[in-house]
Amino acid sequence: MLSKDLPDIESILSLNPRVQTHAAIHSTGAKKTERKHWKRNPEKSCDSCVKLENNFDDIKHTTLSERGALREAFRCLKCADAPCQKSCPTNLEIKSFITSISNKNYYGAAKAILSDNPLGLTCGMVCPTSELCVGGCNLFASEEGPINIGGLQQFAVEVFSKMGIPQVRNPDLPPPDDMPESFHAKIALIGCGPASISCASYLARLGYDNITVFEKQKYIGGLSTAEIPQFRLPYEVVQFEIELMKDLGVKVVLEKGLGMNGMSLTSLKDEGFQAVFIGIALGHLTGQ
Repeated sequence: MLSKDLPDIESILSLNPRVQTHAAIHSTGAKKTERKHWKRNPEKSCDSCVKLENNFDDIKHTTLSERGALREAFRCLKCADAPCQKSCPTNLEIKSFITSISNKNYYGAAKAILSDNPLGLTCGMVCPTSELCVGGCNLFASEEGPINIGGLQQFAVEVFSKMGIPQVRNPDLPPPDDMPESFHAKIALIGCGPASISCASYLARLGYDNITVFEKQKYIGGLSTAEIPQFRLPYEVVQFEIELMKDLGVKVVLEKGLGMNGMSLTSLKDEGFQAVFIGIALGHLTGQ
């Protein structure tokens, strides 16, 4: 008698998950605490760490080549408990996108990444993976070391960015004219940084079609542009993720923020905005 796959085997191995309409994130501190209960590798001690004075050894290397990415993807054990996935603050489907890469389905890999995290390329380049997903990899103690998850993530999304494919409105949603009136409400987001980009992307995926992001600076990206140096996070990366957000109809207004030109929460309410998201970052709250 020949064995047969279960009826739902296709859904279990699906390489193109449904685009998420909401975030499922946890703080990095919470993930580090949780990891101590199951992590197989001992914590590293920083007592003997080298001070980073004129030492740039911590800078990540450039994107993996296709050959290097495939080699890394094939090394992945596809662990049942996936400790890498448990330690990811954004709950990224790491096994899913690595499987897609190993099958040369780079579009499917990028879709899995950007579905869970609209800032998938930024995180692939600057996320402290050695303390999170890579630090929990079961291959950590092997001769070749853990899987370069951040490099694979960066590779997949960079390949997708070169495809020039725009983000589209969820086809499962009713036409805009048939959406409930609440989905046409004016929504304002203060600050065009990572928080507002993610929030606006998820709102637009839900079907809200009147979203405006206000940024007081002449440039967009917030701390991703102003604080992270270009050799670590190029401006083109931030621009790519913002363009994906704009594909869903989100508008961006520069040189306009709270306290500028009489703009306040009251004035926004007078202009008809029914909801406001404030993502002005810690630097603004401390008066910097």
